[in-house]
Amino acid sequence: MNKQRLITELQSSGLRLIDPQMGAAGRKGGAGPSDHKAVTVDGTTIMVPIYTGTASESPFLADVGTDAAGTVTLERDGTAIAPLDFPQQPRFYSLTTADGIPYPKIALLHSRDVLATTVLQTCMRYRDPATACQFCAIEKSLEGDRTIARKTPAQLAEVAEAAVRLDGVTHMVMTTGTPHTSDRGAAYLTECARAINARVDLPIQAQCEPPDDFAWFARMKDAGIDSLGMHLEAVDSVVRARIMPGKATVPVDYYYQAFEAAVQVFGWGQVSTYLLAGLGDSVETLTEASDRLISLGVYPFVVPFVPITETPLATHPAPSSDMMMTLYQQVGWQLRQAGMSSTDIKAGCAKCGACSALSTFE
Repeated sequence: MNKQRLITELQSSGLRLIDPQMGAAGRKGGAGPSDHKAVTVDGTTIMVPIYTGTASESPFLADVGTDAAGTVTLERDGTAIAPLDFPQQPRFYSLTTADGIPYPKIALLHSRDVLATTVLQTCMRYRDPATACQFCAIEKSLEGDRTIARKTPAQLAEVAEAAVRLDGVTHMVMTTGTPHTSDRGAAYLTECARAINARVDLPIQAQCEPPDDFAWFARMKDAGIDSLGMHLEAVDSVVRARIMPGKATVPVDYYYQAFEAAVQVFGWGQVSTYLLAGLGDSVETLTEASDRLISLGVYPFVVPFVPITETPLATHPAPSSDMMMTLYQQVGWQLRQAGMSSTDIKAGCAKCGACSALSTFE
């Protein structure tokens, strides 16, 4: 099995662990890659579902060998496929902020070298079933006391400096729940980025919904934000209305207007969007959207949907690996034709690439 197929199948099927304590702790709930764990396969670190129902039935198993080194092997249906490695707990996790908050409640390590945080852990859409995104678990980690509702700029700057110094973090992702303000979180992300950049030299991606005023893009850039993510997730209007009824009230056309304006500020290839495959959009819809996005200078970060526990889509199936292979091949070709690459992105999810196999198809 080649590397592209292996990563694709792992992220669609998930992974069973013979020992749940392998490597650094995985994530349950929250924003970003939830119910996942970082795993290194053949030199590539990826985020793989481990806590989902899909993962509990996966043909893939991580088992510890009998040798003295305790080598971990990836098995499929009982047959050894490849050695596995798990990134270890980062050193900055053992620290607490000046105001007494454990660092992991402020920001977490994603993949091997990415610091990630949700600056506002609440969302105006989340608590109302009529508006909530059906796949989202942003407040689950808050309910579980694994984070705090609002990270201050000073806290973020302190943790970022330590993560760079102690663990070699190379870039940072700041996302946010959508607040009841017309800037959709851009103002607070700007404030946080300014504090971080005053403390440590670290490339930053910010993620939010399109603000009401596109002047926020220049303000974000001036504060030290290097790249921007505005996530469509789904494209088809029927799928959007069903899966994310509140967010669907922001028209796709408005996203495209925002993308065009943002590229003018951040540069070609420095703006990205998540496209979650498996929510209902067809391969054709997603590839057409990717083509349009790339033509605007936006990187379409195609990611397989992962059902997260305790969400309305907890039992919704993940996309098949065959669907993802087809999608990756087509979008990968589009990226190659345009000369667009995740390696050229200064910071963010698409640069990290661990939640998708797309980068291996570029």
